[in-house]
Amino acid sequence: MTTLRHGDRSQAVRELQRLLNANGAKLDADGAFGDATEAAVRAYQGKVGLVSDGKAGPKTMASLQGLDIRKLLKHSDLLQASARLGVPVAAVYALNEVESMGRGFLDNGKPVILFERHVMYKRLQLAGSQGDDQEQLLHRADQLAKQAPNLVNPKAGGYIGGSAEHQRLAQARQLDEVAALESASWGGFQVMGYHWQRLGYSSVHDFVDAMMRSEADHLEAFVRYIEADANLLKALKAQKWATVAKLYNGPDYQRNLYDVKLERAFERYQDRALVAA
Repeated sequence: MTTLRHGDRSQAVRELQRLLNANGAKLDADGAFGDATEAAVRAYQGKVGLVSDGKAGPKTMASLQGLDIRKLLKHSDLLQASARLGVPVAAVYALNEVESMGRGFLDNGKPVILFERHVMYKRLQLAGSQGDDQEQLLHRADQLAKQAPNLVNPKAGGYIGGSAEHQRLAQARQLDEVAALESASWGGFQVMGYHWQRLGYSSVHDFVDAMMRSEADHLEAFVRYIEADANLLKALKAQKWATVAKLYNGPDYQRNLYDVKLERAFERYQDRALVAA
């Protein structure tokens, strides 16, 4: 579903306005997404507790259509993250807009994942106990790479996307349960499974269970990730967006303008009254 935002003109905007009016707004259903429609969207989001960004994406539309939104990220979740990290609410809103995928769950209710075959190749080579032989581990990884190159491979790739990524994960779990779960990125913020211990989860299964529960749990993992990196947290508090982007997105962050996007989103949200809802 396309996200509707300020400046859009379409039949879809007219339907949005109709749904907003059915929920107490008093808009002229003209199909033009102007200031009044944006304000009505934000007001509705605030009323039901959703992230109040003034854009009508799949989550807002689902709520307007009466669907279950209990798994979705709430404004209150971002407020709590702001207090915990000691940064402005606008900073957390900016991170959510730029660094999240916009949604943490697929239409079938499963969390968004991306299975990384090159990570699987590396995880298979890690010794699980003192008795493991490094040469044997490497040999097994190489053999599996020949047998199932879409699941185990020194090179990244093989992505299918959507629910098909869960099929790839299920196949990889048959090769090695733990390595497979650690080799996927999970949820709205795409936190890699192998970070589970560093982020304070008791096991990779504990981490995955959390990713199955809600987008609030996805945000929790993201907050733990920031807390675990003193330099990242320091840069975020100082609003040094280039450093934040470099530490979170890697050295190629400028290619996707992550720093510029973060700064612009922060300034935009800072201009709003983001208070407790």
